[in-house]
Amino acid sequence: MSSVFKNGRIFVPQASNHGADFAEGMIIENERISYVGSLDEITIPEDAKVIDLQSRTVIPGFIDAHVHILHYGQSLHKADLIGCTSLDEIRETIKSYAEAHPSIPRIFCRGWIQSSTNGVALASMLDGIDSRPIFVDSFDLHSMWCSSAALDEMKVHTAPDLPGGTIHRDENGRASGLLDESALMNLAWPYIESVTSIEDKLSALDTAVAAYTAAGYTGLVDMAMDESTWEILNLYRRDHHIPFHIGAHWLVPFSADQKANFKYVDRAIELHHQYKQPDFCIVGIKLICDGVVDGCTAALLQPYTGKSDPVDPIWPEDMLQEVVQRADSAGIQCAIHAIGDRAVHQAINVLSRVGTPGRRHRIEHLELTTSEDAKRLGQLGITASIQPVHSDPMLFKAWPGLVGPDRCKRAFAYKDFLDGGAPIAIGTDAPTAPHMPFPNLYNATTRRSALEIQSDNTVNPHFALSLAEAATAATAGAAYARFADGWTGSLQKGLYADFVVVDMQWTPEKLLGAKVCQTWYRGKKVFDS
Repeated sequence: MSSVFKNGRIFVPQASNHGADFAEGMIIENERISYVGSLDEITIPEDAKVIDLQSRTVIPGFIDAHVHILHYGQSLHKADLIGCTSLDEIRETIKSYAEAHPSIPRIFCRGWIQSSTNGVALASMLDGIDSRPIFVDSFDLHSMWCSSAALDEMKVHTAPDLPGGTIHRDENGRASGLLDESALMNLAWPYIESVTSIEDKLSALDTAVAAYTAAGYTGLVDMAMDESTWEILNLYRRDHHIPFHIGAHWLVPFSADQKANFKYVDRAIELHHQYKQPDFCIVGIKLICDGVVDGCTAALLQPYTGKSDPVDPIWPEDMLQEVVQRADSAGIQCAIHAIGDRAVHQAINVLSRVGTPGRRHRIEHLELTTSEDAKRLGQLGITASIQPVHSDPMLFKAWPGLVGPDRCKRAFAYKDFLDGGAPIAIGTDAPTAPHMPFPNLYNATTRRSALEIQSDNTVNPHFALSLAEAATAATAGAAYARFADGWTGSLQKGLYADFVVVDMQWTPEKLLGAKVCQTWYRGKKVFDS
């Protein structure tokens, strides 16, 4: 069966100048694209179905290069605090949510921006809102603010501190309300996992799948896979068709015991060989080498304002190199979370010594980098996996006070990465940020806020990408980053017909008005507005 799409604007990026061209028509046969170009020059099959695009734009299906899909689905059922700018607003929002959900045993919240409470997160500030345990995710998912009932329920008062994380405590040594980094991942998350039913997880996943399809995604890379989430994904696939491809990076949480770290790597290697279908597979491992700037846990080359010592990366460099070497030797990719310039420098150093050519190892986030390291990415073929939505000026307000105005001038240096020859892949890191692709592209191209649209504030506009560059990074670049570029990611003959039909104006300033009309995956329409 052939389908002919005519009277459209089919996005065809121009590699030579990072610009864009547009074809008028496209033909798909069964699952794949058979032609892109002018329909005046070819004979259309008599039995073909003809679809008039009515001058709408056709873009390759978006691929979220960095997402946590189950956590994203679960976040949609939590109280949203992203718009709260004070403790009073936070308390009122949680109170309203609690009153609207009287039967749930626990109150989960998301989107807390640390600067809204001046970085203070005490259990006493949440106590009194409701008697049920209250768990508040920071917007970056690197810390959790808990009420006294939540701390008591998790029994963290007597839990030991873990390498790479902190249970913040009062003068008596009791947990005071804030858990960050490995304390969050190894204490809070497993507990919450244990009290969440399989039915609730499957429901959350169902919500996430529908939301991603409606947003125009035909693929994603889950960037912190573990046993329980993998089990849920497989359970979901047993009864549902997922209308996008999934590649996952297995999380290797840091342990001072290197043998324990190797077990995680070996599990990823085992699953990489077991799941051979490219549309559902383990492509590599994920390593977290630092935290976030807002929590003062990102590893920087210079100390934070008012501090005497810089923050160290979570992984000692020799241990990091051994783990990367083990994965690289087995033929799987490494994705290294590095936000601060010190962590980025460490990651590049390790990959410069270990990275096998063609392995497409990647660094996630790269929010603060030196100009020298920005150049090294391209020289070494390291993929820069970025999330422009994190550069939103609304989320950047605390940076000048934490790292200093001069150092802020090197934040989110995407254009440097591209000009240096680095492959670029764009994702969202949902649920730390909204999953919608067009606000993400708006941040990348205008460097203005998609959250405070009336604001004229920008973050380093000289590092902005063009719309063609950003759209390519969110499609072909994301496909390349997970070895999918041979079968998807762009609109060309022979590739899968994975694409999105959009009602939009092709200019950065109008991206927030773009509307997804249809999503097509493997030649079938899977969403229609």
